[in-house]
Amino acid sequence: MKHRPPAEVAVPASTTDAAATLAALEHACEAPDLPANLRSLLERSRDVLRATAAASEAERQRYRALFDTIPDPVSVIAWDGTVLDLNQAGMAAYRRPRDDVVGQPIEVLNPDLPKDHMRPVWDALSRGENFKIEVSNMRADGTRFPVEVHSTNFDYEGQPCVLAVARDLSERAEAELRYRELMEIVDRGIMVRDLDGRVLYANAAALRLLDVEGGVTLDQVLRDGRWLVVDENGHVLREDEFPWFQAMRTGRMVGSTVLGYYNQRLRQLTWLSVTAVPQFAAGSDKPTQVLSLFSDVTALKRNSNLFGRVQGLAHIGGWEWDTGRDSLYLTDESQRILGHRSPPETIEALLGCLREGDRRLLRVALDEAIAIGRHIDLELQGTRDDGHAFWARVIGEAEAGDPLSSRLTGTLQDITQRKQSEETLRVQARSDPLTGLLNRDALLGELDARLDDPTQSSLAVLYIDLDRFKVVNDVLGHAAGDRLLASAARRIQRAIGSEGLIARFGGDEFLVVCHTGDDPARPQRLADAILEVFGDSFRMDGEEFSITASIGVAQAPADGERSQTLIQSADVAMYDSKRRGRNGWQVFTQELAEQQLHRLQLENQLRHAISNDEFHLVYQPQVDLRSGAPVAAEALIRWRNRSLGEMRPDHFIGHAETTGDIVGIGGWVLLEACRQVRQWRDRGLQLDRVAVNVSYRQFLGEDLASSVRAALAESQLPGSALELEFTERVLIEDVPDTLRTFAELRDMGVMLTIDDFGEGYSALNYLRRLPIHGLKLSQLFVQGVPDNHSDVAVCQAVVGIARSLGLGMVAEGVETQRQRDFLLDLGVTIGQGFLFAPGLLPAELEQRYRRAATITP
Repeated sequence: MKHRPPAEVAVPASTTDAAATLAALEHACEAPDLPANLRSLLERSRDVLRATAAASEAERQRYRALFDTIPDPVSVIAWDGTVLDLNQAGMAAYRRPRDDVVGQPIEVLNPDLPKDHMRPVWDALSRGENFKIEVSNMRADGTRFPVEVHSTNFDYEGQPCVLAVARDLSERAEAELRYRELMEIVDRGIMVRDLDGRVLYANAAALRLLDVEGGVTLDQVLRDGRWLVVDENGHVLREDEFPWFQAMRTGRMVGSTVLGYYNQRLRQLTWLSVTAVPQFAAGSDKPTQVLSLFSDVTALKRNSNLFGRVQGLAHIGGWEWDTGRDSLYLTDESQRILGHRSPPETIEALLGCLREGDRRLLRVALDEAIAIGRHIDLELQGTRDDGHAFWARVIGEAEAGDPLSSRLTGTLQDITQRKQSEETLRVQARSDPLTGLLNRDALLGELDARLDDPTQSSLAVLYIDLDRFKVVNDVLGHAAGDRLLASAARRIQRAIGSEGLIARFGGDEFLVVCHTGDDPARPQRLADAILEVFGDSFRMDGEEFSITASIGVAQAPADGERSQTLIQSADVAMYDSKRRGRNGWQVFTQELAEQQLHRLQLENQLRHAISNDEFHLVYQPQVDLRSGAPVAAEALIRWRNRSLGEMRPDHFIGHAETTGDIVGIGGWVLLEACRQVRQWRDRGLQLDRVAVNVSYRQFLGEDLASSVRAALAESQLPGSALELEFTERVLIEDVPDTLRTFAELRDMGVMLTIDDFGEGYSALNYLRRLPIHGLKLSQLFVQGVPDNHSDVAVCQAVVGIARSLGLGMVAEGVETQRQRDFLLDLGVTIGQGFLFAPGLLPAELEQRYRRAATITP
C-alpha cells in the first residue's frame, strides 16, 4: 500500500551527518591561509551548526525521556515489521536489552503473529483509525503474557512508522479467572442470554438445576419442551412473561420472582427464585444481554405450602378486625370456610353471612370484647354463596397488653363436619353398617316425623339409583361392589353436606330428604350437585369404572303426604330419568304416574307372553332387486295380548330389553324361526335362509353359540339356513367374548350380519376384525334416496365399506321404484321393504314364494 499516514508525533533526525559536517567546519576554520571574509563565513556557519546540533540533541533527549517514562511497553515498528525502538518499560516487560530487540522483526516479541500481520494495521491507520488487538507477547525466557496492543501513526527520523503501546492484561486475566472460578463454585445458578434469548454462558449450578446432561447444551434443554414454566398460581408462562425477557425489554432489574419449573420427563416440579439483571455495553442505552441468577427454593416453598396445608387440613383460619376503620382481614382458609366469592371486608358483611339468631350472638360478643375485653368463643351457623350451610367456631380477643386496643384478632374453625356428625349420632343406632348412612327404617321414621310436623312438612325426597353398578358387582365381585357403594355414599355426603338427611335405601339405591320451605330450588340444586360428584370415575382393584346416577325428585305434599307414597313417586321419576338415558334427574309429574302404571301392566303381561302363547312371527321377504324373486326372509316378532291388543315391536321390545325378558323372547324367536324353516323345507320350499335379530342383552346374557347350535340341531338344519342380525352395540361390549362367539357361529356356517349399520356406534375397528358376512343398510338412510344428498352420501359410504371389506349388502325399507333403481345403480342387489311385501304369515310367504318360482323362467 503506497500511503504515508500523517505524522502525529515527530522526533529529531539523526545527528550523524550533522556531527561530520561540524567537524569539517571546525577543521576548515583552523586553516591559516583562509581569507578573512571566508573564515568569517565558515565560523558563522559553524556556530549555527553548533546551535542546531545542541538543539537537536536536547530534543532527542526530551524524546528519549518521554519515551522511557511511559509505563507500558512501547515499540516503534517500521513498515516491514522491524523494531526501530523500544522503551525501558518494554525492556523490563520482555526482560531483554534494547539492542537485542531493535533491528529485529516484531516476531521476536510476538512469535504468534500471522503472516502479513502488518497489512490490517496499515489498513486501519490509513483510514485515520487506531488499531487494537489482543495477543500474547513473549519474554526472553520464553514465557508468555497477554497484552492489548494499541497502534497509531508515528514519524520516526522522517519515515512513517507505527507506534505500538502494549498493555499487560495479566492482572485482568487473573481477575477474570477468579471471577469465572467464583461463578462456577457458587451454589446459585447463573445464566447470561443475548438479545435473541440464546444462552451465552451458564455455570455448573445452572446446568445441575436445569438437568443438563453431558453432550447437550442448555439452549437445547430449554427449547426441547422438557421444561414447563409456571407462576405461583400454576399459570403456564409464555416466553415474553419470563423475568429475563422483561429485564431485556424494560432495561430494569426484575427482582426475585418465584417460578415453578416442571420437568415433564422426570415429572418433577422445582421452584426457583429468579432475579434478572440487564447489562449494557459502554455508551449504550439499551441492554445487550441479561444476567439471570436463580436458586432452588423448593424446600422453602414446600414448608410454606405445608404450613398452609396444615391450616387447611385443620380447617382453621385467622381474622383481624380494626374497629376504628371497621376493616376486616381474613386469611385464605377463613375465606374458604365462609365460602363467599367476595369475602366480607367489614364486620357487618361478616354478620350478614350468619343466620339471624347467631348474628345477634356475635354482635353482642364483639361489643363486650371491645368494651370490657371479654374473650369470644362461639359456635355459629351461616350460609355460603353456593347455598351450603356451614358451622364455624369463632374465637377472638383484644390485642394483648393494650386494654384500649382498637384491634380484635382470633381464629375461625370449620366445624361443619363435626356438627353434621353430631346430627348423625342421633340416629347412629339405626344406621346402615356398610355406608354409615341412615338405614331404610330410620329414614322412614324421620320422614314420617317431619311430614307430621307442619313446620317441617315442606320437604322433598331424592331417589338415587346407581347406573351400571351391576357391572362392577358382576366383574369384580361383591366385596368390590361393597367398596363402591361406600365410596358412592361418601360422594353423596360431600354433595349434600348438612342440607339434608341421607340414607341407603337398599342395594345400590339411596334417598335424600331435604327441607324446601326456605329454598324451593334446593332439591334440583342438590340433584345437580350429586350428578357432579359422580362425574369422576371410580377406581376399584386397579380398574376404572364410570358410575353415574339416575335421580327422581318428589315433593310433599303435592306428590304424597305419607312417606311410602312420596318415595314411590320419587321412584317413578327416577325410573323415567333412567329410561331417558341415565345420568340425570327427573321431577315427578302426574303424567309419569300414568306412564308408570301402563309400564307395569305392559311388563307384567310381557313376562307371561311366552307361556300364554301370545307371540307369533311374520316373515318379510328379502328379494333380488333385479327380478323381485325372494331369496331369503327376515323373521319379525308380533305380540297379540288379550288385554292390550295387538302390540307393535317398537312398543314392547324396549321394555323387554330393560327388564331382561328379551333374553327369553330372543330364544323363543330363534327356535320358532328354525322350526318354521324346517317345516318349509319339508314341504319342498327351499328358502335359502331366514334372518333373526339378536339383542345385545341376549348376546351378553347367555351362551349364544350353544343356543344356536341347539336350535339348529333340534330342527335338523345346517348353519347356512340361519342368518343372525346384530346391532352395532354388540361390537363394542366385550371384544374377546365377541370374537370368540362370532368365530364359533361362523364355524357352524351361520351367516352373520350387522343390522342398521351406520345408525349407532359405527365401530369400524371391530368391523374389520370380526368374522362377519354382511351389512344391512338402514331404512333410515334408504328412505331419503335419491333426493336427499346426505342420505345418498351415507349409502355410498356404507356400500363402499362393504365392498372394500368383501361383505354382502342388504338394503331394508325399500318402498319406491326410484329407491330400487338407485340401489341397483349403487351395486346393491338384495333388498326388502313394502315395495315387495310387508311381514307375511308363514302360509302367505310360502304362497308368494311358490308364485315367484312359477313366474321365473
